[in-house]
Amino acid sequence: MKKNRKPTGKIVVSAILLSKPGIILSVAFTGFAGMVVAERGLPDLYILFLGLISLLFSAGGSAIVNNVLDKKLDEKMSRLNKRVQALETLGDRNAVIISSVLIIISLFVSVAYLNIINTILIILAILSYTFLYTLFLKRSSPFGTILGGIPGALPILIGYTAVKSHIEVEGIILFTFMMLWQPPHFWALAQKYKDDYRKAGVPVMPVVFGAKYTNILILIYSLSLVPLCLTLWLAGISSSYFAIFSLIIGGYFEYTVIRSIINKGNYGKVFSTSIIYMLCIMTSLIVDIIVNQPLPVTNVISHHF
Repeated sequence: MKKNRKPTGKIVVSAILLSKPGIILSVAFTGFAGMVVAERGLPDLYILFLGLISLLFSAGGSAIVNNVLDKKLDEKMSRLNKRVQALETLGDRNAVIISSVLIIISLFVSVAYLNIINTILIILAILSYTFLYTLFLKRSSPFGTILGGIPGALPILIGYTAVKSHIEVEGIILFTFMMLWQPPHFWALAQKYKDDYRKAGVPVMPVVFGAKYTNILILIYSLSLVPLCLTLWLAGISSSYFAIFSLIIGGYFEYTVIRSIINKGNYGKVFSTSIIYMLCIMTSLIVDIIVNQPLPVTNVISHHF
């Protein structure tokens, strides 16, 4: 008897779903922002293509293997039913093979055509996501999200080092922004789906310490992002137009957070607004640098002070 084969279309769709396309597109976009900041303009198309391929493949491969590692937890969370079904369709073995191929291609592109610093950062992002966060921090501590932000913040440096083989102050500022942005972003999601996380036995902040404590941390972290964005202007990386816009969009994000705290709800709104906020900051920074071509750092600092 011939074994029933799963339709190729379903396998492809399942693989795409397991790669978490929303996340990898975000990774690619922040990586692109890192390239623009490093170049202080649009990067060479050759570097842009190779950098994005390396980022997309490493992020997609890591996401697919993450589904395999989190399989038992995901099965207990109703919001992840489609992801669970996709893994059943694809199969654990095929998922590992596909993720391995994507990661190998990513590392080959980085080693062969970019630079060793870029390659090291990609490896660090993969390992910190799959092992440090998924297998340890996520399962052991409600504060795991803080260090768990490392793999989510590294893409901006991976993009940056695709252009430069070293990291300067602007790269550190952007990395810090992403590190501080991710905890309130995730904690808002954890607030909304805390029952799912409780059923799965994942010790997220709302489950361990409750909504009030989590809201305080969301507020503190989100507030820290506003002055941090202004350092990009003070360091001469962006113009005053970016500074003004960052205050406006940051103010809207804070309004959403405070309103959620007062109403003790609307956490989904905070989560979605946090994504809009981050994308707006990155987009405005890209446009600002390309259009305005700010002065060198030393000149702008002396101009301000």
